[in-house]
Amino acid sequence: MLVTAGVFDKNAVAGLFYFSLFFCDLRLFVKRFGIFILCLFCFLGCARQRGHIVYRNSSRGNSNSTYMQTAEIAQDSTQEEAVRLSFAHNQTAMDNPYVFGAEAFREKLEQISSGNVKVDVFNGTMTEDEGELFRKLESGEASIVVVSPGFLTASVPEVDVFSLNYLFDNFAHWGAVLDGEFGKSLSDIVAQKTGGKVRILGYWSAGVRDYYGKKPVYSPADLNGMTIRIGSSPVQQQFWKACGAIPKSVGWGALYDALNRGEVDSAENDYTNFSLKNHHKTTNGKFVCETEHDFTTRLMLVNGAFYDKLSAAQKKYLETASQYATQIERQKTFEQASSSKNKVIADGATVIENKDIDIDSFKSIAIPIQNEYAQKNGMERFIKLARDAR
Repeated sequence: MLVTAGVFDKNAVAGLFYFSLFFCDLRLFVKRFGIFILCLFCFLGCARQRGHIVYRNSSRGNSNSTYMQTAEIAQDSTQEEAVRLSFAHNQTAMDNPYVFGAEAFREKLEQISSGNVKVDVFNGTMTEDEGELFRKLESGEASIVVVSPGFLTASVPEVDVFSLNYLFDNFAHWGAVLDGEFGKSLSDIVAQKTGGKVRILGYWSAGVRDYYGKKPVYSPADLNGMTIRIGSSPVQQQFWKACGAIPKSVGWGALYDALNRGEVDSAENDYTNFSLKNHHKTTNGKFVCETEHDFTTRLMLVNGAFYDKLSAAQKKYLETASQYATQIERQKTFEQASSSKNKVIADGATVIENKDIDIDSFKSIAIPIQNEYAQKNGMERFIKLARDAR
């Protein structure tokens, strides 16, 4: 071959030259060598037209069509640039539903992207503090996090709708609302009000929250003067204050010691999460009262700058994996609810069941707060969607 991938084969040319010199006299050699050169240029021209020679930055002749054709082939055959992302939440117990959801996300995303998108999962190892997790999401140190909606309320007050107690009746009601128009519209609001800096990928469940503390509670009157660890949500603060309790801020990782040392009288969370941390074994965590005040939503959020850099295909992979992970996390949450309750009872805690609590008295405090919040934040449509889905 005289030409291979656009490069002259020098040995072949030299061999042909010496062959002509050996068998021909000088005059015949010059004549034949001239013919040889003419044929060589004709051959190169044909080769270039067939696409064997490509000028990557060519402006010569009619080579543009060949360049474009070759570029399209290269683009089709070349994989997209690989992406690596970090996924973080604040739970360290390896049988927590968050862990199952995070692992499901990693496996599904790496599978459907054929390894084009890799995931580093941080099961409470980046930080156990949700506020710090959210700050890491904003800075880009974390690509995706699962956190309480309360950390978005400063810029998107509409998400505080998830903090309204007694908005949902049961898990089925909660799921129907979040997977419908309510959830889609709220996701759009978050993207709009944050300027695309934060986007919702999924609505995870943290179970149904109950009171647990140093004494049993049957009605709001029993909370009078008691400190209770709750989140930073304004409507949560308003509800517990209206019940007579004194809200107190304590980090999740520090709550076991705070309950055990008497620094806080009570807290509220779901069976799975507080039992995995052994809160029910502390001095001030032995009475669990099934107030079922909050069928809890946690937001799976993605950093907007990271998301915007993804290709259309990678975004589709991300969304598909997020939907899958959301279903796995919810399923594990629902499955573990009863087994976690059994563990709490077996460990010696006292459980006051929902039927033995004056739930209507708690609802009488919650519903006016819902109405006030809706009017103040233009969320009447969302409250109606939730109530109509009952």
